[in-house]
Amino acid sequence: MKETKIISRSRAQESSAAIEKMYITMRHLFNRGFYKPMGISGDTLREALLALRPEIYGNIAEEKVELNGLLYVTERLPLGMEECRFINLTSDEGYSRSHFKAIVPLKRRRNCYRIDEEQMNVEITRGRSDIYDILTHLTFLFIESHKIRNRVLLDDAGEVSRDWVKLEQAVSQTKKLPLIDKEKAISHTANILGRSFEEVVNIYDKFGSEAAPDRFLHVVYWLGKLAIEETLSDTKRTITFSPILRERLGHHIHGEIWATNIKEVLQKNHLLDRPIHVISANMHSVMNSIFATTVLKNQFKEKPDFYIYEELSKSGAYELRNKVEKVALQNGMIALPDTSGTNIDVQIFDTAKINWQQSSFPKAHFSDKAPVLIVMDYAFGEQAYETIDELLKPFKKEILLNVESVSIMGKAGILEGGKGDIMIPNAHINEGTADNYFFENQLTPAMFEGQGIAVYSGAMVTVLGTSLQNKDLLKFFHESTWSVIGLEMEGSYYQKAIQSASKIRKSIPNNVKVRYAYYASDNPLETGSTLASGGLGTSGVKPTYLITKIILEQILNLQ
Repeated sequence: MKETKIISRSRAQESSAAIEKMYITMRHLFNRGFYKPMGISGDTLREALLALRPEIYGNIAEEKVELNGLLYVTERLPLGMEECRFINLTSDEGYSRSHFKAIVPLKRRRNCYRIDEEQMNVEITRGRSDIYDILTHLTFLFIESHKIRNRVLLDDAGEVSRDWVKLEQAVSQTKKLPLIDKEKAISHTANILGRSFEEVVNIYDKFGSEAAPDRFLHVVYWLGKLAIEETLSDTKRTITFSPILRERLGHHIHGEIWATNIKEVLQKNHLLDRPIHVISANMHSVMNSIFATTVLKNQFKEKPDFYIYEELSKSGAYELRNKVEKVALQNGMIALPDTSGTNIDVQIFDTAKINWQQSSFPKAHFSDKAPVLIVMDYAFGEQAYETIDELLKPFKKEILLNVESVSIMGKAGILEGGKGDIMIPNAHINEGTADNYFFENQLTPAMFEGQGIAVYSGAMVTVLGTSLQNKDLLKFFHESTWSVIGLEMEGSYYQKAIQSASKIRKSIPNNVKVRYAYYASDNPLETGSTLASGGLGTSGVKPTYLITKIILEQILNLQ
C-alpha cells in the first residue's frame, strides 16, 4: 500500500512538472514569435504533453491513433486546419471587414480565416488561456499526424503503403462516397490508424456534416500528408504569433471595450445608481427561469417546470425560445450581443419593469430600489479576470457601481460523483501557482437537498486548460488534504478580480456577496467519462435551472 502511494505521488509530481513546463514553454514561444511544432523548438511541448498524458487525449502515448481525442480537438479547431502548413495567431486586426469569411469552430467561439491553401489565421481575443488551448490541441494533432506517417511511410525514398494509396483515392472523390466505397476506405484507414474497422465506423459520422460527410477521411489524409512532407522535404509546419497580438496581450483591450459598452447602456437607461447583481451564466437560464413557465403555460399544460426547460433546450426549439425572448424584451430585458471581440454576450434585466405577478417569482420584493441584473455569457480561462476586473471598475473613473453580488454558475469536471451532479466550492486553488482564494459562498449544499441531485462541497482547482486534465494529478488533489471536489478554468480569476475590486481598490462595496455553483460535465477520474466521451445531453438541464433558481431567489429576497 505504501509503495503504491509513493508511485502515485511520483506520477502526480511528474504531471505537475509537465504542466509547469508546458506553461513556461508556451509563454517563451509566444515571446519568441514563432516555432515549428515538430521541429527542435517544439520538442519541449511534445515531450511535456507525452509525459502528462492528459485523459482527454486518451492513447496519445501509444502507437495507435487516438480517435476520441482527435474528434474533441477537431471540433475546437476551424474546418480545414489540418490542411494548413502555416498557422498564424493574431489579434482582432480587421479581417472581419475583409473578403475573408470567418470560420468558427463547432465548439469554440473564435473567428478563424483561411488566408490561402497553406495558411489559417486564428483570432485570439480571449487572453492567454485561448493560446494555451490552441497550442495544446495543435501539439496533440501533430503528434497524431506523425503516428499516421510512421504507419504509411515505408522508406526514406517516399514509398507509401497500399492502404495510403487507397485512402488518397477515396479523398480525391468530390461527391459523397457510396456505402461500399465508404466501407472500403474505412477498412484501409483503420489499418493506417491501428484501429479496428468497428472503432472507425462508430466515430466516422461524428466528424462529418451535411457539407462534408466524409470529413474523417480528409482529416486523416491531410494530417498524414503534411507529416510525410515534413519528413521527406523538411518543410516543417509553423505557428506564428502576430506582432499586434504580442503587443496587445494582457492589456485588457477587449475586456475594457466590453465593460464600457455595458456601463454606457446602464447610463443611457438610468440604471447606474441601482443595486447591481452580476451573474455569469448562459444566455437562456436566467431569462427562461423568470419568464418561460408563464409564457408557455398554455402550450405545456400541467407539465412541470423542468419539462419546459428541457423542451427549450432542444436544438430545434427556435420558436419556443423566440416566444420567451420576445416577452423578456418587452419586460425590462436589454440584449447586448458582443461587439468587443470577447465573444461574451450580455443581458441586462431592469427588475423594476418586470411584472413579477406574471413571472415564475410572483413573491419577489425589494426593500429599496429595484435591482439590475447583468447576465454575462461564460468567459474562457484568464479572460474571466480581464472582463470582471474591467466591469467592476468605476465608470469614467468616478462613478462607482453599487455591486451587491457576483454569482458564477457553470459546468466543471467533478472528482467524486458523475455527470449532472452539483459542486458548491468554498475556495479556488490556482493550479501551477501559489494562489489560493477562500471565500464565503452564499450558496450551501443544504439549499439543493431533496432535488434528486447529488451535491458536493469543498475546494475546487482552477486548471490551465481542460485539455491538460491528468488522472494522477487530479487524484492527488482529491485524495490529499486539499480535498478538491472538482476542476474548472475560471473560478480563481473571477475571485481575484472580485477581491481586488472590493478589498483593495474599493470600487465596489466591501461586503459584496459571492455565489459559486457548478454542475458536472465530466469525471476525468473515470474511464469513459471525460469531456472527449461526449456531452451532457439533457442531464445538464435540471442542475442548470436549479442553480439559477436558487441564485435568483436570493437576489429577489425569497430566501
